[in-house]
Amino acid sequence: MTADSERYKDDHSQSQTDLQLVRKVRHGDRSAFDLLVVKYQSRVASIIGRYVYDHQEVMDLTQETFVKAFRAIERFRGDSAFYTWLYRIAVNTAKNFLESRARRPQGGADSADAENFEDGFRLRDDASPDRLLHRDQLQRELEAAIASLPEELRSAFLLREYDGLSYDDIAGILECPIGTVRSRIFRARESVDRHLGPLLNDART
Repeated sequence: MTADSERYKDDHSQSQTDLQLVRKVRHGDRSAFDLLVVKYQSRVASIIGRYVYDHQEVMDLTQETFVKAFRAIERFRGDSAFYTWLYRIAVNTAKNFLESRARRPQGGADSADAENFEDGFRLRDDASPDRLLHRDQLQRELEAAIASLPEELRSAFLLREYDGLSYDDIAGILECPIGTVRSRIFRARESVDRHLGPLLNDART
């Protein structure tokens, strides 16, 4: 069995398990929803953290996301994976929060995320002082490059590169055609590459 088929099997099993929990919630089992919260709260907090920096606000918005999900659980039809539906609620919750305060989304990346970024370059390097200095500079520039993206490009880019979601899942979360998702991610990558190009070229010399 290939790695892709193993992943499909795991994803399919996970979706089935989530659907079973959703059915229990609909029948009045609050503990089943608690299991969904435990399972996905870190992921929801992570995606909200792409938009909002303040830790307490992230926690409040994460809780708000689950409250909204619980109240809307009857509207979950199972056409997509539960976490896709939940992520859509999280993204909209974060956007609504920022719009209500007339603030622009903040698409920063923490150091752990930066080390996992794999779009044509890696930030891990030998721990010499010069290389560490360059890595820190590269990380700051990466954060600036992502923050400068238009919101629609940033959202698609982060969901793909940092959360590792499929194009289908991202299309479901952002409620747009998959072709639009591919275009946004392509344009975001081009923009980030242009922003980081000089630093990457210096690293190769």
